[in-house]
Amino acid sequence: MMQAPPFATLSSTGNSAPVLRSDALPALVDALIERGWYLGTNVIDADLCQALYQECLNMAEHGVLMPAGIGRGKQHNIRRDVRGDAIHWLDRESQAQRRYLEAMATLQQELNQTLFLGLFEYEAHFAHYPAGAFYQTHLDSFRGRANRMLSTVGYLNAGWPEDGGGEMVIYAPDVPHREVARVRPQAGTFACFLSETVPHEVLPTRLPRASIAGWFRRNASLGSVIDPAR
Repeated sequence: MMQAPPFATLSSTGNSAPVLRSDALPALVDALIERGWYLGTNVIDADLCQALYQECLNMAEHGVLMPAGIGRGKQHNIRRDVRGDAIHWLDRESQAQRRYLEAMATLQQELNQTLFLGLFEYEAHFAHYPAGAFYQTHLDSFRGRANRMLSTVGYLNAGWPEDGGGEMVIYAPDVPHREVARVRPQAGTFACFLSETVPHEVLPTRLPRASIAGWFRRNASLGSVIDPAR
């Protein structure tokens, strides 16, 4: 079994609290190797979740979030019949965002050292689902056609009720209609999975739901052109 270092260094400068629980990385690595997806509860620091949740909520209330679409570049379209969330890309404009992104950068280094994935960079956005919103079953990347390798989701809503809906359903890579996990969107929960092979969906939510969706990418650039453009 591969041995992986803990997330002991995953905290921002000037803040001693680790962003991710210290025993999460070995379990994450093992799960990615064995089945292609990882799910952990109480993984993300609770105070950070609260700060990020409040930031996302403020953006939603002040109209900062933009309707999410499907596809990229010329293929980008707004399809409310497919997905109903609104997003804002993380840009390090707050201390909470910086802490989260710094933790993901360190996670990227650890995964490259442990699994030799060649991860190049990380991009992420807030995702706010109003009541009734959903996201139909999809892959985050198509095999051989894009450069997203690992997807992450960090959940921000504290005290999510059992009947709140909004779960992310993970399906088996080899049997796309067989459910293998149902992720309750509770603050502190962290999911990570292979972008090209793990189908998933977000079920209709009964309450406003906030999370951070992110992707570790490999470098598929040609010349000075970054592929794909956001």
